[in-house]
Amino acid sequence: LFSFVLSPGATKDMGKMLGGDEEKDPDAAKKEEERQEALRQQEEERKAKYAKMEAEREVMRQGIRDKYGIKKKEEKEAEAQAALEANAEGSLTRPKKAIPPGCGDEEEEEEESILDTVIKYLPGPLQDMFKK
Repeated sequence: LFSFVLSPGATKDMGKMLGGDEEKDPDAAKKEEERQEALRQQEEERKAKYAKMEAEREVMRQGIRDKYGIKKKEEKEAEAQAALEANAEGSLTRPKKAIPPGCGDEEEEEEESILDTVIKYLPGPLQDMFKK
């Protein structure tokens, strides 16, 4: 059935491939430990390299922020939170929701101007009634 000839050195390898007993290398545990240590060291070096690169990038980002007067997102949030807390001191109610500037004022003016235009088209006596 098998038409190959085994050379004398191949018998050990063939035995291993066919599920036979493997020879135990007396230094295998030591070699594996050294390999694991080398992997750990490479990983630490890689992390240190990327941490250094990120620190350099952050210095560059901060220079740009300083040049253009931009604040970090965390700084903006911290200032907004501090402002809310400062306004809420001594208050028994919850803080009011922030209303963007000009949101409430314009609507009332528009409503008044609409009312004025409607009154202009009414006959004289009705105009007098609405103006009172």
